[in-house]
Amino acid sequence: MCNPRNKYLLALLLFGSNGIVASGIALSSSQIVLFRTFFGALSLTALLFASNRQALTGIDRKEIAALAISGAALGIGWLFLFEAYTLVGVGIASLAYYCGPVLVMALSPLLFGEKLTPARIAGFCAVLIGAALVVCTNTGGALNPFGLALGLGSACMYAVMVIFSRKAPSITGLANASIQMNASFIVVGLYSFMQVMGGISFELPHDWVSLVSILALGLINTGLGCYLYFSSIARLPVQQVAILGYLEPLSAVVFSVLVLGEAMTPMRALGAFLIVGGAAASELMRKPAQTTTYICE
Repeated sequence: MCNPRNKYLLALLLFGSNGIVASGIALSSSQIVLFRTFFGALSLTALLFASNRQALTGIDRKEIAALAISGAALGIGWLFLFEAYTLVGVGIASLAYYCGPVLVMALSPLLFGEKLTPARIAGFCAVLIGAALVVCTNTGGALNPFGLALGLGSACMYAVMVIFSRKAPSITGLANASIQMNASFIVVGLYSFMQVMGGISFELPHDWVSLVSILALGLINTGLGCYLYFSSIARLPVQQVAILGYLEPLSAVVFSVLVLGEAMTPMRALGAFLIVGGAAASELMRKPAQTTTYICE
């Protein structure tokens, strides 16, 4: 899989199944994130040292620091997002989280000098509207202000994660993913430690379903998924990362229909069409000169 776009799409599909896997874990949201980052960091670090122990030697410390900040933002964003799920529901929390690409897209001309073409803006608007239809269908009731704030906070952390990841262009592949995931685990671990010190008990999985689900979430969805994700986003245009990123909520809806038996309403179907159509249109309308040749690592 040489093309980073293909790696990115596969990572999004894995992330889209996170809700299905996490539904089998009988733990609090913060403890799920802790186990997720632990097994993700463990698997990525093991792969890194097994394949290339010299990968972290001779690289710029500033780039390592940028990746550490990016990984910390990822961990904080997951803490915000998983708690928002419990307070405002998956739909509203997901919509708030996916304001992150909008923030990245708005900042990209200033930070990265990337141009926003009319075609990309139109495609992105279609994707944004589609995502709103997909995740907000059949949601209702009063919104918890704190839960909504956590969802928006996760969006800000998404933007920070992408921006700082792009500040380390020479660190790629397993080295990139390992640094970020270890930073995520450290931040989430510190938060969990403060919870324990504050009197909140730490729990372990009580049943085999939870244990297997935790291992799958940490080793496959997080370890493999984040390797594919982090090794690709730094080599893709920010707008492409933002637009294609909406495959994650789309795949989450599809998986929920196929696995959990949730209904696909007409509004959700329209949202899915806008997501796929908007992303495809933005890609098809790219100028040939913008195409980049990638080397398989």
